[in-house]
Amino acid sequence: MPSTPTCPCPRCPEPPAHPHNGAVDTDAHGEQIPRTRAVAGGTAKLLPDVDRERAWLLTVDGAPQSYVDLDDPRHLEFEYARRVGHLLDVAAPPGAPLDVLHLGGGALTLPRYLAATRPGSRQQVADPDAELTAFVAAYLPLPDGADITVEAVDGRALAESSPTGSADVLVADVYGGSQVPAHLTTLPYAREVERVLRPGGTYVANLADAAPFRFLASQLATFAAVFPQLAVVAEPAVLRGRRFGNILLLASRHQQPLSELARRCSADPFPARVEHGAALERFTSGARAVEDGDAVPSPEPPDGAFSIG
Repeated sequence: MPSTPTCPCPRCPEPPAHPHNGAVDTDAHGEQIPRTRAVAGGTAKLLPDVDRERAWLLTVDGAPQSYVDLDDPRHLEFEYARRVGHLLDVAAPPGAPLDVLHLGGGALTLPRYLAATRPGSRQQVADPDAELTAFVAAYLPLPDGADITVEAVDGRALAESSPTGSADVLVADVYGGSQVPAHLTTLPYAREVERVLRPGGTYVANLADAAPFRFLASQLATFAAVFPQLAVVAEPAVLRGRRFGNILLLASRHQQPLSELARRCSADPFPARVEHGAALERFTSGARAVEDGDAVPSPEPPDGAFSIG
């Protein structure tokens, strides 16, 4: 049973500096307390959502990283996370467990979602920021019975050390600050992804770009050199070049259930489109696969694109 929390308001003592096991998230007056921790990537904060009793937004240096509702792990607040959730929903028959490799951890939103929607799934998560992982574990514990292993290693290193044909899905949601690291954009990396996935497996990467889509084009060219089936998922305004935003890249060796994925994405509060086949040619003209020696991070987002006050 967790101890009674203290409160940082002027009427009560300062809260202890050490974390509380069991996700103590309210003060002595029943109000949720924002939490702050210095981590390898900067300053991490857990900010309570006033509209959902046990829901939290994780930010690092002001950039939103994850949103978790401890009472409802099926709730995906971020639009891009909802789209990944749709992909996980259609990746296998309803409820069937999956073996999933997550590159990038944050507050473990998608592993929690998969544990709730597909019990029995085995999940490995790579996040090199051990301080961030400890911070999340202290206040946002994983549900009982969830088979989720978190390792404090680089995402590419975990992919390279994973057995051949061991994953049904590989999710790459890795940002160094507000950019995708360069070493997770290359042809050797794509080949490792292909090796780890089972023949019916799918790779999904959360990217960010804007017109003229040079970064997206390089990623499509890189993964097209390894995978015969590619697709992208994003809001129409992003795909039309009207603003900077998240773009999911899907890659596989098999025909994906894109019609069902498109139906689900189009029904979201912020609808997204699924483009594939010839529709991707407008992004890839002249682009070449990226080698390790030529790799660069994804573009810096414009001021205010993702940060919060």
